[in-house]
Amino acid sequence: MPDSPRAAAEALVRAYYAAFNAGDRAAMCALLAEDVAHDVNQGRRRIGLPAFRAFLAEMDAAYAEQLEEIVVMADATGTRAAAEFVVVGRYLRSEPGLPEARGQAYRLPAGAFLAIRDGRIARVTTYYNVRDWIAQVSAQ
Repeated sequence: MPDSPRAAAEALVRAYYAAFNAGDRAAMCALLAEDVAHDVNQGRRRIGLPAFRAFLAEMDAAYAEQLEEIVVMADATGTRAAAEFVVVGRYLRSEPGLPEARGQAYRLPAGAFLAIRDGRIARVTTYYNVRDWIAQVSAQ
């Protein structure tokens, strides 16, 4: 068991991303607050686990992704954390307003900011360079 709020927060975030890489969406959601706020690059804020689960289903249909080079940091209070990682993926199904999907591979640096409340992740805000992603999938 972690011996500080910082260590507990870092362990929670590592478990969240390990569940992502394992494709275990139920385990991911079990680490989230019921009223989780989810902010994605170029998108609107989604509130609550049902909206988060719907987002995951949409993403899983259009993208196959794994995260590499994950680095997790947290503040001393354990209420804020950040993660930096590289998204390694394939674009499987075309999304509205984006290039046509043909199974293109991409490798994209990304980061996330997380808020933690009562031992669960209460907010996930993810950032990446969408122009870089578009350039990568358009070049293939």
